[in-house]
Amino acid sequence: MITIQDILDFQKEWGNSIIKISDSYKKNNDYLNDTNNLIDSLYAYDYEEVLFKPTLASDNQFRLSRTGALSYFIGGNDQFKEDEGFAIKGWTKIRWENVGYKIYSDIAVCMGNYFFSIDNSEPLKVEFTIMLKIIDGKLKLILHDSHLPFQK
Repeated sequence: MITIQDILDFQKEWGNSIIKISDSYKKNNDYLNDTNNLIDSLYAYDYEEVLFKPTLASDNQFRLSRTGALSYFIGGNDQFKEDEGFAIKGWTKIRWENVGYKIYSDIAVCMGNYFFSIDNSEPLKVEFTIMLKIIDGKLKLILHDSHLPFQK
């Protein structure tokens, strides 16, 4: 059975992975390898279709393939020309704020806001809904919906 602590640990790992990619990119290290590790360890693309709606995607809003997810995180794919690389923007802190959880035996759903910061800058507030599933004993994303809040 999945616990709330399992979800919090997963979120921390996801955030730390994004920060690691940003740091590797800044230092000219192997950010491609870091991004592949993020996708392979935290998304279920190798097992089933993943429903991924990234924050800053509008032309190709949905990334149902691993290739689409990789492009979103680091850019550089001509199939997704709008991608500038969300994970290489220089993020130094990611804070999750969950508003609710639904936990079933091997699946958990949660939603809320996460906040992306670069050093001490004003954080970027992003809304999320994620669905996690236990696959081979590890939590993996099978749904990741992320978008900027409505602006009046």
